[in-house]
Amino acid sequence: MQNFLLPVRVYYEDTDAAGVVYYANYLRYFERARTEWLRQLGIGQAELMVGAGLAFAVRSLSAEYLRPARLDDVLEVRSSIGELGRAQVVFDQHIWRGEETLVTAKVRVACLDLKRGKAAAMPTELHEQLKRLT
Repeated sequence: MQNFLLPVRVYYEDTDAAGVVYYANYLRYFERARTEWLRQLGIGQAELMVGAGLAFAVRSLSAEYLRPARLDDVLEVRSSIGELGRAQVVFDQHIWRGEETLVTAKVRVACLDLKRGKAAAMPTELHEQLKRLT
């Protein structure tokens, strides 16, 4: 199930010498989509850090690069929740160009207590919001 869609245009700065999106830039697109999704839910990451002393960090990810994106392509980053725990969430993310899937990824994100530097449970309200999306 797709829960959030973020359109992205490929700029010159995103590409390598061959005019193809550099592989690490897809991870930036995924990050932007997760951040904008949280923002749309009313959750600002800066507010979470200052107010609750919590932050999200990528713990692991796996990606499959299926087809290249090129300069000026208009892409869609489609995101959904694959798994949800109290202190982590796995996002299923896909980058599409029209009807073509270009990249797929599973991104495991942990909620961290910034003072302790360790995993911490998400605030109940946030967890409940995410649970409704699974």
